[in-house]
Amino acid sequence: MTLLPANSLLLPVDMQRAFDGPSWPKRWNRAADHNGLRLLAAWRRSGRPVIHVRHDSAGPTSTLRVGQPGNQFREGFEPLDGEAVVAKSVNSAFIGTDLDLRLRRLGIERLVVFGISTDMCVSTTIRTGANLGWPITLVSDACDCFELPDSQGGTIPAEQVHTVHVATLRYEFCEVATTAGIIESL
Repeated sequence: MTLLPANSLLLPVDMQRAFDGPSWPKRWNRAADHNGLRLLAAWRRSGRPVIHVRHDSAGPTSTLRVGQPGNQFREGFEPLDGEAVVAKSVNSAFIGTDLDLRLRRLGIERLVVFGISTDMCVSTTIRTGANLGWPITLVSDACDCFELPDSQGGTIPAEQVHTVHVATLRYEFCEVATTAGIIESL
């Protein structure tokens, strides 16, 4: 991993409490929060900017709806004073928000992304951002995702879902790094 530009930005995606609820499928990466918190702490020490992404679901029964406990950030992932929050209601943090404009106004050169869920909001945000021309690094070991039903009545394990999506993102849309690699590059 090469050194990150000083004007790189950390983008934690949907690090929210709802994903611990019983209505969500089984997750696999028990180290995601630990790695994300280590990354966030090191990033803050480096003085680089952070914009937090929060999913504000429009669904009336969603655990991610504004006003529900699950909409809150996970413990330790709450924004500090001066750290912006982009609220989205779809998978991509770029759709229906001012994220692209904020990044351009800040003069950002690279995005470093992690969060929940690798195959949904993290992937869609990275894909949209890359299509808009943003250089992006995915911190794969600070992401988590859920097992998914397949089309034949079985289940695709969450780790397999994660592995395939990281490979697809790396092939076309972003670089991939580990938490340790990013921290070392700061």
